[in-house]
Amino acid sequence: MKDPYKVLGVSGEASAAEIKSAYRKLAKELHPDVNPGDTIVEQRFKEVTAAYQLLSDPEKKAQFDRGEINADGSPNRGFGGRQRAGAGGFGGGFGGFGGFDAEDVEDFFGDIFNRQRQQQQRGRTVRMRGKDVNYNIQVGFEEAALGAKRRVKLYDGSMVNVDVPPGTEDGQTLRLRGKGMPGMGGAEAGDAYVEIQVSPHKYFERDGNDIFLEFPVTVTEALLGAKVTVPTIHGPVAVKIPGGSNTGTSLRLNGKGIGGRKGGPGDQYVQLKIMLPDKPDPELNDFVRQWARKGDYDVRKKLGFPE
Repeated sequence: MKDPYKVLGVSGEASAAEIKSAYRKLAKELHPDVNPGDTIVEQRFKEVTAAYQLLSDPEKKAQFDRGEINADGSPNRGFGGRQRAGAGGFGGGFGGFGGFDAEDVEDFFGDIFNRQRQQQQRGRTVRMRGKDVNYNIQVGFEEAALGAKRRVKLYDGSMVNVDVPPGTEDGQTLRLRGKGMPGMGGAEAGDAYVEIQVSPHKYFERDGNDIFLEFPVTVTEALLGAKVTVPTIHGPVAVKIPGGSNTGTSLRLNGKGIGGRKGGPGDQYVQLKIMLPDKPDPELNDFVRQWARKGDYDVRKKLGFPE
């Protein structure tokens, strides 16, 4: 049997109030109703309860402090003392709350133990729905848009397949009925809630069921027009860029957005962004200078910018 002071995490000089407070905190964390099916926690709860039963009894505590009895309440033969009648082992079952009155127990364990005590008095089995459990999984942008499958490891080590439906949004929660903690007394198990975290895409952005893509084009493509290949979540699509396009020109690809959950499939909007060469081209610069002499154009005046 372990040292009861160490079991409760208090010093040998701890007051009765400190001992009681330490026990209340540990018992609340370790009680079997809070940790159903966990045999390790169950054994720890027994040790904590046994330690408190010894230290909450002033006479037994004094005997232990003097070395007359061991931590399990048995007489210390090496000390030479003799065990008092009734000062023997103090047991470690779940029913013992030595030093707590009925009001204390109800305040501490709340409605759970109150209902349990009443039902036990009537000879009934305690029934309590199992706790819900929360999980998080991460999926890619296109997986969330098109749907995907994931395997999730549950609290008991078992695995379950999760279908991520097409059109899933970041932060959306999926409910797995009956995959939470088991119930008590034949009551139903709790549910598992899986929150989906969608990773951002390197160039797609989502707005509802629509997708927006900023697409770079060359000066030549924008000025003269061109056919280019544009990525979508459904695969590459050939798109014609009209001649004379500007940065900000938006091309609409019908039905190439996200399908389904709300209002049918969305569209993809391709917003053009004109890009100059990475390295300055002397010939291009000379041409622009000569062309500008023929009469430049004002791109700000018509928008009301001050001159």
